[in-house]
Amino acid sequence: MTWLNRISMFSPLDFAGLAFVLVAWVWIGWRIEHPSPTRPSVSILMADFRRDWMTVMVTREPRIFDAQLVSNLRQGTAFFASASMLAIGGGLALMGQADQLAGIAGDFIQAEAPIFVWEAKIIAVLLLLCNAFLKFVWSHRLFGYGSVLMAAVPNDPADPLVHKRAAQAAELNIAAARSFNRGMRATYFSLSTCAWLAGSAPLIFATCVTLAVLYRREFASRSREVLLNTPANHALARNREEQSNQSADKLVT
Repeated sequence: MTWLNRISMFSPLDFAGLAFVLVAWVWIGWRIEHPSPTRPSVSILMADFRRDWMTVMVTREPRIFDAQLVSNLRQGTAFFASASMLAIGGGLALMGQADQLAGIAGDFIQAEAPIFVWEAKIIAVLLLLCNAFLKFVWSHRLFGYGSVLMAAVPNDPADPLVHKRAAQAAELNIAAARSFNRGMRATYFSLSTCAWLAGSAPLIFATCVTLAVLYRREFASRSREVLLNTPANHALARNREEQSNQSADKLVT
């Protein structure tokens, strides 16, 4: 059987649904990480609080709380990385039993399809899970790098390197959190892609639900309102700087 014959086993709606998943996944990630300055996402707000955290850490004695917090963050990434590995293993095992899956799915959706179709749908889920696993592993490593930089912050607040080291640790912490969030989004969309086993229409519906949930959590959730009640000091400083720049531009023009 040639690849053209195999591709013909999928309907145009199947390809449209799969394309919709990819577009939704990329778009929501870009929207969360590059929001409008007047409507920041929860991830952006938390990045400013992470910078505040490292600023406060400079004068905190002892720094046991900071070490414990980083350890908890690393445990979370390790947990999700392990869960992704288990899910990938389960998906590979399921591919070996694709004929049984076809029989079970056929009972629910009253449709028959070649084994290759079911295997391709499982592979789509596995690819998203692989992406999630790689993001979680990299996040775990970045949190480790960040903890080393935190340990390199001098104990003397008057040391000329103290704020530079703290800023470096903050940026690595933010990068680790960004990678972790990307892994979580890949996990969410892998779950919605499982709906493809029931057909292309359930795939599109599940993707819309996932997209709505992610958007609400980042831009319309109660947690976002809480973060905006008292913005991070770095966010306030950045807003003052932007306002001063705008005032200067008006004076020039």
